[in-house]
Amino acid sequence: MSGTAWHARIACGKEVGAGFLVSARRLLTCAHVVRWSESAAVTVSFPGRRELGELSATVAVHGGWRGGAADPGDLAVLELDRDVPLSPAVFARPGAERTAPLPELVAYGFPKGYDEGMLASYRALPGPLISDEWVQLEALTGHGQPLAAGFSGAAATLADGTVAGMVSAVAGAKDVRVGRMLPVEVMARYWPELGELVPTPGHRADARRRLYALVRRAEETGLRCDPDRLYVSAMDAFAPPPPEGGFASLRDAAAYVQWEVPEPGAVARFADRLEALLHTPPPRPATWSPIVVEIDHSGAGADQVTVEVSAYRDGQRRPVGTRRLARSAVRSFVQERIDEAFTQLDPGAEELLTFVLPRAWLNEPVAHWACSEDDPTPLGCAYPLVVTDRTRHRSGRLRHQLRKKWRKLGVSPGATLHRVDCGTRERPAGLRKRLRDDVELAGFATPPAAAREHFEVGLHVPVPVLLWPRDGCPGAGHEAPCSGTAFLDELAVSVAGVPPSELPRLVRELRETADAADDPDGHWARDVQLLWDDPRCFADPAALLHSPVG
Repeated sequence: MSGTAWHARIACGKEVGAGFLVSARRLLTCAHVVRWSESAAVTVSFPGRRELGELSATVAVHGGWRGGAADPGDLAVLELDRDVPLSPAVFARPGAERTAPLPELVAYGFPKGYDEGMLASYRALPGPLISDEWVQLEALTGHGQPLAAGFSGAAATLADGTVAGMVSAVAGAKDVRVGRMLPVEVMARYWPELGELVPTPGHRADARRRLYALVRRAEETGLRCDPDRLYVSAMDAFAPPPPEGGFASLRDAAAYVQWEVPEPGAVARFADRLEALLHTPPPRPATWSPIVVEIDHSGAGADQVTVEVSAYRDGQRRPVGTRRLARSAVRSFVQERIDEAFTQLDPGAEELLTFVLPRAWLNEPVAHWACSEDDPTPLGCAYPLVVTDRTRHRSGRLRHQLRKKWRKLGVSPGATLHRVDCGTRERPAGLRKRLRDDVELAGFATPPAAAREHFEVGLHVPVPVLLWPRDGCPGAGHEAPCSGTAFLDELAVSVAGVPPSELPRLVRELRETADAADDPDGHWARDVQLLWDDPRCFADPAALLHSPVG
């Protein structure tokens, strides 16, 4: 027993089962073995080292098992009240128990009347996992010790003593010699930290250890990192996409690379990107210097508008040019004056193009306007570019409320996207209450015209950021797959963990990515429109644009 003293007997209330040590203080067992842990003590003893006596333990991780015999997640991680001087178990590579010739598996359990333990000899049946969860076990012979109660949580070991899985279910009928076990790759699904201990075919052990050491450092230092973006940046075009809904944590992303990406260099590349983030100073929040393009109806005719371009420097607004124009002439005038406005900015300023538009113009494709007649680069790819509603921009009430919202956001690492899906049945009054109370970032599945009442609610309350697709889902009643839902799904992943103050820069990157895609028109971010409104960036606007109408 000197080399296998990591086998443990676990008692909790009226349950007795097995477990095995995986670190100086942590053990694995079945969740159903410690089902009474909230009302009964959990005690652990090691038959191979009786002098250690009974040790107290608590449930540190629960796999999510809900109480049924066929429920998944029947795994628990126990934490002892102190370290024990024992070498922990060593794991076999995934699938070793189902590789021909099928090896013998030995389990060390504690059936009734045998507190010192008993051994049972089984083998795993080849083939797929049962419900993607369990390996079926069958006895090697018709005699000997069956997998009775008391074997739950036992390590199933190969001839070299490595652990291939954990016994999780035993036959209910007497002398029926079948059972089930959780293989190591399924156990790691419920406890990602286990991935560090399990050898993975195709991935070198030193690369795996380095990856998890970096993950621990990132967790300890509180690294702000979007695991979905990190994964995509580190993988090649043939890697599987992130799981639906994205990764819950950096550790989940690391485990996904280990288990789901067979390419040998994937673990090392992911670790390299993570290490680079750890050594990169956190970005300072952008202090934007806006160039403002303000457009309003001139009063001289339906086709006539007044356009004013100005730049901000040292908190002061510096006018560049004002003119009444036909709508068709606006773009060329803006292109010329934007270029001139750059001469008014501080040389080190972070430029931000802000279009203050009449409500009817909010869906105007200003991000697609070319930089100039000679430079076809879209403005939204060349610079961070946002729009805002002219009435909202000039409302003293909303500017006051938005300042308070942005002060709160100044200490926030990121905001959660509030979705307004196409065909929403929510009354505008209900949406107004939720947006006013606790929403900092709202995304619409449709252009403003397709959900006018709901969109105007977003303009009338102090939500700092609104995003929507300029084209896409036409609203309720469609039969084809909903592009608006796909837009919000992608958007939620992209903005996760990004401070709202950095969203203009992120959206520029998304526009650049879409513009460079093989099929730009098919990219979800092709027509993303960003309404971003931080009054702190602007001096109080003039009461009215100068109108040349006498």
